[in-house]
Amino acid sequence: MTPVFTHAFTWMESPIGRLKLVASDRGLAAVLWEVDRRAYRHLTDINEDPSHPMLVEAKAQLTDYFAGTGKTFTMPLDFEGKDFQRDVWQALLAIPYGEVRSYGEIARLIGRPKAVRAVGAAAGMNPIAVIAPCHRAIGTNGALTGFAGGLAAKTKLLAIESAETQPSLAF
Repeated sequence: MTPVFTHAFTWMESPIGRLKLVASDRGLAAVLWEVDRRAYRHLTDINEDPSHPMLVEAKAQLTDYFAGTGKTFTMPLDFEGKDFQRDVWQALLAIPYGEVRSYGEIARLIGRPKAVRAVGAAAGMNPIAVIAPCHRAIGTNGALTGFAGGLAAKTKLLAIESAETQPSLAF
């Protein structure tokens, strides 16, 4: 019996490493790191298809983002996770370009002020990296904390955004 593929994927080279883009017919389902140890059960029936319209669009918007010309993403997202995780991921989407929020602020935003560690864990399971900007979540003390793509990638993403939001000091 031929498997039924519910998701398509393609690879993308980026300034933060090679990314695996995954789409369903409902939207972008994942932006994963090349070496991603997180397990997403819903991404098991997957077929490589770089011409999938959602993947073509995601690649174009991410290319603009990495070039500093794209500050928003407009493609539909197909998040799959528990209700609490989806609440956290939606809160990440609300963090404006070039800004950061602490895990504590995110916990308060979703109405769960004591769930700071759970917010961090949910951010760590965010399947749509960069686009659902978990890199904009920081420790309560302002420190950069865990990131599935590594702290170097998190630093680079924040630098891309801060270069666009800081005033020029050129004379």
